[in-house]
Amino acid sequence: MANITFLYIPGVFGPAFEDVDALLKGSWSKTGAAIAKTEPWTVSPMSREPWEDGGVCFRAVVQLDSGALGEEFYWGVSFRGKDGRETWAIASEIDDPASNERTCRFRFNGIDDERRYYLTHCRRLGANKVRRKDGSWGARFAVWAPHARAVELVFGAIWNASDADKKPVGPDVSTPKALMAGGYIAADGSGVNPLPPSIPMVRNGDGIWETGPDAFNVHPDFKNSSFDALNHRPYMFKITREDGFIAYRTDLYSRCQIGSGSFNPNGGRYEGLTRDLRGLGSCSVTVDPEKITKNFEEAVWPEKEFIDAAEFWKDEFTGKKLPQSCDDLIIYELHLGALGFGRNGPGTLKDALALLDHVEAMNINAIELLPLSEFGGDGVEGWGYSTSHYFAIEYSGGGRDQFKFFIKECHRRGIAVIMDVVYNHYSQDGERAEFDYDASLPQHNIYYWYEGKPWDYSFPEGGYLDNMSTGWAPRFYEKMVRKLFISSAVSLLREFHVDGFRLDQTTSMHGYNALHSNGNAVGTANMFGAKFLREFGRTVRMFKPGIFLMAEDHSDWDEVTKPVEEGGMGFDARWHSSFYHNLMGDTDQGDAAKLIYRAATSPGSPLPMDNFAGVLSETAFGKVVYSESHDEAGNSSGPFLDPDWNGDAGKQYTSARGIVTASNAAPLIGDTRKYAEARCRFAWGITALSAGVPMFLFGEEVGAQKRFKYNAVLKNKEDIAGMAKEGGEGRFLYRFYSDVNALRRAHTGLRSRSIEVIHAHNSNRVIAFRRWDENESFLIVASLADAPYDKGYVVHGDNLKPGLWAEEFNSDSALYGGGNVGNSAGVLRCANGDINPIVPFAGFVVLRWTGEN
Repeated sequence: MANITFLYIPGVFGPAFEDVDALLKGSWSKTGAAIAKTEPWTVSPMSREPWEDGGVCFRAVVQLDSGALGEEFYWGVSFRGKDGRETWAIASEIDDPASNERTCRFRFNGIDDERRYYLTHCRRLGANKVRRKDGSWGARFAVWAPHARAVELVFGAIWNASDADKKPVGPDVSTPKALMAGGYIAADGSGVNPLPPSIPMVRNGDGIWETGPDAFNVHPDFKNSSFDALNHRPYMFKITREDGFIAYRTDLYSRCQIGSGSFNPNGGRYEGLTRDLRGLGSCSVTVDPEKITKNFEEAVWPEKEFIDAAEFWKDEFTGKKLPQSCDDLIIYELHLGALGFGRNGPGTLKDALALLDHVEAMNINAIELLPLSEFGGDGVEGWGYSTSHYFAIEYSGGGRDQFKFFIKECHRRGIAVIMDVVYNHYSQDGERAEFDYDASLPQHNIYYWYEGKPWDYSFPEGGYLDNMSTGWAPRFYEKMVRKLFISSAVSLLREFHVDGFRLDQTTSMHGYNALHSNGNAVGTANMFGAKFLREFGRTVRMFKPGIFLMAEDHSDWDEVTKPVEEGGMGFDARWHSSFYHNLMGDTDQGDAAKLIYRAATSPGSPLPMDNFAGVLSETAFGKVVYSESHDEAGNSSGPFLDPDWNGDAGKQYTSARGIVTASNAAPLIGDTRKYAEARCRFAWGITALSAGVPMFLFGEEVGAQKRFKYNAVLKNKEDIAGMAKEGGEGRFLYRFYSDVNALRRAHTGLRSRSIEVIHAHNSNRVIAFRRWDENESFLIVASLADAPYDKGYVVHGDNLKPGLWAEEFNSDSALYGGGNVGNSAGVLRCANGDINPIVPFAGFVVLRWTGEN
């Protein structure tokens, strides 16, 4: 008999899955003989034990009969809750693209062995603490480099710029941030700290290289391999690639990348200030994730005062309650870089904290941040959709600890934080990050999907995959690639307390993959992309079942929003781009209703309200609906001339901000502003009162006018908070947004997914729809006519409740700069399905059923 030890390792710090019992299940009999995979598997209880990463593992030992030598065994783990229900705890699917089977397997070699399943790699790869036998924390560095001949850990040099000798300083010396220099290792090795020696790394299974338990005893600075002695040290991996070339590579599991600027030395010697460096190719930095800076900011690095994470988070929930359901959210889409009005450079988390009073007073309960993980591109000028390091927070925005301060303050105000994450491509200039990490052959470019061999094509790049994003497709058939993305999300959930994710262009992963050489579809890549999305959904929901998950998905595939328990991807909702195109209409979508744009450009003409009615009805089916988003506020092809056009193909004429579309780009004075603001109120009101999850882009609440373009963020900053204040030009819109948001949040009938469009009249430019739940009923009657229906407008609905209806909300209130045209004089009676409310021009009224008498 041979003893086989099975370990299930969550891979996270601290307690995990405390309310379950773990059960090992395998294809062997009680006597250890092999049985058919289809027969009932033997069940063994697993013990919960401390694991070396500071978390837990589940362990069981099974004796297998030596006579089963050479047999293939299958196994997995199930979690049994207190209610007796079981959940299969293997999140990873087998490598067959057509199968969603989730089992582990091994071939029995007849001797004692150990089999491990890592749910995540949060603490398996990168620079991590590891518990030693004496209870102290040692350090371990690990990197996946399956094609490397050799790997060494090297440390980078940082010095005080006032020191002419450029003497490297250690982490025990705090240097003024304004004087920090270095932090970059050039291709020739300059920039390596000469004091601590390089540390050879040892290869183990799965192509992972790691430092041994005594690797750091070679230098007194490392103080017997203690993690504290290695904390806040800049480092890189010196990789001898398969072709013998030496390449310095960052740690893709890095929790911090040095640099908050945009300068890229491109492998050359660098002796400038650290703050000017772009983080993508600079040194990674060791970080203790269980420590957080005591103060929001200090002028030195490393900071001097740290507290335990438990101490930091203890007052996280001392205020308003967070939303519990995706249907309860009102989402404010925000980009940090566009903040900081009146100051050069990008906005920061400090600016975002200062904006929270403005956001909270608007009755927003969720902020969706454009990508904040370390990104490449043009650095501070970009939107962040070119991620290079998924565990690190972009330093130009303030970095990891300031992000935690921001999240904690949001939570104290009852505001959930949703992160926009990008898994459909990497940073386009990711050399030193993902690209050619340990090899030069395209087929060995481990983070990128490549079909065949380079000699199969007329040019070597032909084997990469396009997927309608701005970079080549990731290699989703590699389990290690899928684990990188998934583990980073789990880290953001557990370490940063993020409440949810919006995944960028999921259709690129499961539907758009095509060979770069000829554009032919690559179905296998689509299947593996779907596999990744299923694994992602089930893993993050294992750690946080109530997480908010949204997908930018342009397919109608049911699997996207099917619950993970039913084999789906588990998204709560998908972005409903057709809602925007039909509502606002300032992009090149020729068959869309384009209500607001047509209302502004074709006075008195009929509008296709019937077309929009269908789109509005679809909001009942798990949709994020928006009146403006980052993609459409000036960055899409559209009707408006961009005077700052920089030659981007198809972008000389673009879309615009909502109020610009609503005025057809006319100067916002007099009646033009009155009509434009009224149309903006119509747009957000219809969005907020739909059956979808409403969202809008920052600045819309005050009528921001400047384009939000990926390459003009700094130039087009606007004083968002200032425009909302007394006397500000956006004060009326801001009050409107605050009140209509409060209306939705106050009524369950307006947050349900129940909706019925009962009237749509193109010539009259009117639409009416019901919203209800078991407790209350509402009727919204909205018009884009250029004059009010001040004598009333008859609406009929077979399901409209008879009796009395009262006006609950009027978008034409004088509080919002309107003319008070509405139904404030008294209640309205509905008989035989007919009701006759007064309806303002370019506006709407909300009627609430008050009873039959």
